[in-house]
Formats: sequence, C-alpha cells, structure tokens
Amino acid sequence: MIVVLKQNAKKEQVNSIKQWLEKMGVSVHQIEGLHTTVLGLIGDTSVVDMDQISSNPAVESVKRIQEPYKNANRKFHPNDTVVDVCGHKIGGGHFQVIAGPCSVECEEQITEVAQKVKASGATLLRGGAFKPRTSPYAFQGLRAEGIELLLKAKAQTGMPIVTEIMSTDHLPLFKDVDVIQVGARNMQNFELLKELGKIDKPILLKRGLANTIEEFLMSAEYIMAGGNQNVILCERGIRTFETATRNTLDISAVPILKKLSHLPVVVDPSHASGLTWLVEPLSKAAIAAGADGLIIEVHNNPKMALSDGAQSLTPEMFDDVMQPIKRMVEFEGKILG
Repeated sequence: MIVVLKQNAKKEQVNSIKQWLEKMGVSVHQIEGLHTTVLGLIGDTSVVDMDQISSNPAVESVKRIQEPYKNANRKFHPNDTVVDVCGHKIGGGHFQVIAGPCSVECEEQITEVAQKVKASGATLLRGGAFKPRTSPYAFQGLRAEGIELLLKAKAQTGMPIVTEIMSTDHLPLFKDVDVIQVGARNMQNFELLKELGKIDKPILLKRGLANTIEEFLMSAEYIMAGGNQNVILCERGIRTFETATRNTLDISAVPILKKLSHLPVVVDPSHASGLTWLVEPLSKAAIAAGADGLIIEVHNNPKMALSDGAQSLTPEMFDDVMQPIKRMVEFEGKILG
C-alpha cells in the first residue's frame, strides 16, 4: 500500500501518521521526492482501512498495490483448496453436481426429488428451508421443519444436504446441515459471515446481485478470517440491463475467480437464467470455463412449485441434462462424484 502525502504536510503530521500505521503492525518506508512525500506500507495491509487513512488532512491519496484479501488470495495459497463434504470433494480436479428444489414443500416432494437426482448423478441435495423472497407475501419456506425434512431425505438417500441460512439466530438449527449456503442477498451480511467463520462446516457463498468480484472475495475473506477455510464460491448471475433472462450469468467470473483465488467455484445456471432451456447450455459453459461444480434446481412438479417453478427442471429433464455434463466433466479430466 502506498500513502501519498500532501505537499504542505508538516514533519509532525508525517511522524504522527507513521507511528499510527506502525501500531497496526505494518512497516513504513518513507520516500522523499522533490515535491512529494510517499509512505510505503510493508506487511499485512489487509488490516489497514484505506478510508480512515484518506480522512487524515495530511494525506493526498492512498493506493493498494496488492489485493486486500489475504486468506482467499491465490498468491498466498497457490494450490487449489479442496472442500470435502462427507467424502464428496469439490475443487482440485473434483466436480460435484448439487441438485434439488428451490423450496422444501413436504416430505414426499423432497424425498422423491432426492432419489431421482441421485439416480441421475447428483451427489449433494439442495433445498430451501428458509427462503428470502422479494415479496413479503410469497412463500417463505418451512423453516425448521424444512431442515428436518431434508435430513429425512438424507437418511433415505445418503446425500449430504445444502440449505440457506438467513440469520445468526438460526445457527443451532443448522448443526446437522452439511453445507450452509449464504444467499446472494446476504453476501454482505457481515455479522452473519463472522459467525460462520467460527464454525467448522463448509460454506457455499453466493455472489450478490450487484457485487464486484473483489467484493465477493472480501465476503469470503470475512468467513476465512474467522478461521473457517472451507468456503465454496458460487457465481449465480448478476443484475444487468438485460431483460431476456432473470439475471446475466457472468461466465468470465469463473476463470477470474480461479486466477485470483484458490477456493473452489460452482455455478448456478438456474438462478442465472430463470429459464429451464438455458440450464444445459449454461452448465456446459460453466464446465468449459473451469467451474468445480453446478447447483441446479429440480422439482417433481414445477408448475405447482411454491417458488421458482419457471426455472426448475423436472427429474426427467435433469436426467437429460446430466448426460452431456458427465461427458464434458470426463473430457475435462475432472472426477465427478
């Protein structure tokens, strides 16, 4: 990090800034130019608040020369992180397909879907128990009962379960959940991220609807800074001016995230498009771009689904989509399952 001081900065101000920065644990190298004084910060500058430095009246500008995330940064962790979910590995050449309904609606529904997606090759079961909805009048999920039904489906199929959390108050209900999902709307719920950093459980972190890649990785950093290194990144589409799809899948985010970070990356083609017929081509694009997995919505009767029926595949459609997915994963040299 480089701090450029104003030309009229007094010696006492410069020394005061240097002492303040050194208390943060970084070394400060002072460079005297003809008209400008520059302070070079060496060490872990991720703990330094740029805005706080910029507010000092003697500071002209502050620039980072290294990304502000350290735990999630590939520069410090060159090898791919492999997240193990009950024996199913994600990342480092391992590929997983997570499938299931948007919302858990009843025992028969979630059990039937679980059995069928497993038969088609899915390895993890997704299902919403707590549902953040745009409208307060829309179905909000079965909550604790939904998690109980997911666990029943797991008992019958052996599939690890993935479900979304919305509040730190709900953490006790998630003690038997295998992967905790943080939805797009909660990507910057920092208090929630801090608490998830204290537990030893994989976290599937979805990118926010209007967040940059750096902001996405900084949210992962919140979790990892607390000690939990088992983070899976999920690109689920971002909001753009385009109206042909529900969101716009940022396929370029996959190789960018893989270059910047060592964390595994999965893609959600269902939320990205909002259209069933786009799930297959977007899944293929994700695999070609280097994704480590997919998360696909499947419902046994999409027309009657209580949420996101328009983007949910039937089990039969999912089986058809899985055939080219299996071939592409094998062609890419990755291990499925």
